[in-house]
Amino acid sequence: MQKQANTSIGCTVSQCVHHCKEKNYCSLEKINVGTHELNPKVVECTDCESFRPDKNCCH
Repeated sequence: MQKQANTSIGCTVSQCVHHCKEKNYCSLEKINVGTHELNPKVVECTDCESFRPDKNCCH
């Protein structure tokens, strides 16, 4: 089944189950962005909390 690309959410993480493989977009209607730091100051401190690994991507 082909996923519907949400052109409002760009994504280049093809290892995620929600990634539209033919395009660099997420297929979710919305995502959750969070942090693993108490006081984030750089982009590396943020995380896409909607990420789910695609079990079929890396065999």
